[in-house]
Amino acid sequence: MFKKILIAEDFQGDNKSIVDTLKERMAITEIQEALYCDTAFSRVQVALNEGAPIELLITDLSFKPGTLPRKLTSGYELIKAVRKVDPNLKIIVNSVEDNPVKIKKLVEEDQINGYVCKGRKSLNELVEAVYAVCNDEIFISPQIDWNTQHNVVELEELDLLVIKDMAEGFSKREIRDRLIKAGVKPNSESSLDKRVSKLFVQFDVKNSTHLIAKLTRQGII
Repeated sequence: MFKKILIAEDFQGDNKSIVDTLKERMAITEIQEALYCDTAFSRVQVALNEGAPIELLITDLSFKPGTLPRKLTSGYELIKAVRKVDPNLKIIVNSVEDNPVKIKKLVEEDQINGYVCKGRKSLNELVEAVYAVCNDEIFISPQIDWNTQHNVVELEELDLLVIKDMAEGFSKREIRDRLIKAGVKPNSESSLDKRVSKLFVQFDVKNSTHLIAKLTRQGII
């Protein structure tokens, strides 16, 4: 079992509940708390330098601004930062976010080890998650279903490039020029038209504005 855990959570009430639960139900000798992402990152670094690294980070994704200036403003940024300095650190996200697309990205791209949705059963699930991650398993809250096409849509890399450029206000010709400059093919205007039309059908929208809005809501862009 883990002996050294760090909890990054900006609500002290949530922190206390997590700490009390883990101490009562699991044999964890040291639990540290951080209200800010910068503080959490600093503690990860200090522990590494001292030769006694944090073994598990439990973090929220959303952190409200406080009175102190911040470099890391969200759990997303914290995860990316700690992954660079300690790739072996186990990470469990504990958040109200339930978008399967965003959660899948966290698992596949940021290599988190567990995801718990905050709710009535979240403390029990968090205990399950800690046990699972300690055994090198990945834990995802049961209510998250990312295996159906309805929930998660896989887009090609070129689709994402085109959509992001559209969202930033680039015209079709400008997008084509950017693709040519980057050496990305196909890059003709006709191929762009076909690609965008396919996305309209795939996401059941009638124009670019609706497409961008829908993909933003779903967390795809």
